[in-house]
Amino acid sequence: MTAAANMVEVAALVGDTARATMLAALMGGEALTPSELAALAHVSRPTASGHLSKLVAARLLSVTTQRRHRYYRITSPLVARMLESIKAVAAIETPPRHQPRSAQDHALRFARTCYDHLAGRLGVAIADTLVARRHVRLNEEGGTLTRSGARFLAQLGARLDEGNSRRMFCRPCLDWSERRYHVAGLVGAEICRCCRERGWLVRQRGTRALRLTPAGRRALRETFGIALDPEQQAP
Repeated sequence: MTAAANMVEVAALVGDTARATMLAALMGGEALTPSELAALAHVSRPTASGHLSKLVAARLLSVTTQRRHRYYRITSPLVARMLESIKAVAAIETPPRHQPRSAQDHALRFARTCYDHLAGRLGVAIADTLVARRHVRLNEEGGTLTRSGARFLAQLGARLDEGNSRRMFCRPCLDWSERRYHVAGLVGAEICRCCRERGWLVRQRGTRALRLTPAGRRALRETFGIALDPEQQAP
């Protein structure tokens, strides 16, 4: 009964439109202030604070204070995985609502952060390349990084010391927009970090969408053998 009650509590928290909007905004992996989250959810600051207090109490969010500001973020990869799974189920299993796609929607579908790893068309394309080159094995049971994959990612600059990480090392994550797998876990996070630190991908302000730079387009072709049509990426 306790487990069922906890599940009902979490479902009720995520089921509120304002709270769901805040959680989705934090899926980019960045920490945001109550004012920023209130603006995104289109609610007042006091209302946002009330919602955030409930999410922190349920351990869906954590909060840190720096000087006069409080910053909220997703508590753990486990919570992020739950939220992304809900979105995937909603995209696949529920009837689609007719709604014209915006430029931001196209950008999110092209490339975005899924907590701390790459998702969207770009994330799936990278996963396909890693699998085709036998650098990674992905299936419904989990993921494995091969020796050739470890060498490849080391050359990219990835830091894959399992001993320093308590999180899952490599796993498939069902992409809600592509309905296929991209790479998550420490391996996925390090690929994302390397791409951003090298200036191949740049976060679009106010969203978790990522913009592919000209240098990134060249690097994708040379490093991963991926040639994406620039017209696929919304401006």
